[in-house]
Amino acid sequence: MEADIVAFLGELHPETDFSKSQDYVSDGLLDSFDLVSLVAMIEDKFALFIDALDIVPENFASVDAIAGLVRRSGGGA
Repeated sequence: MEADIVAFLGELHPETDFSKSQDYVSDGLLDSFDLVSLVAMIEDKFALFIDALDIVPENFASVDAIAGLVRRSGGGA
């Protein structure tokens, strides 16, 4: 799942090295439009629904945070 998340991030911003950041949102690597796009990609790929209340910056701070969100939303391991 983490590899898929890394691929999604690369699709959103191929010019960005996300591995150098510990908080994608605080560091300005992802904005609100990116979060909406990322949620759509995740929901489509993992056939799940992410509640709007879960679309908060801390759930998109890192690959691990995003993977945790996917798991809590019913996505596979």
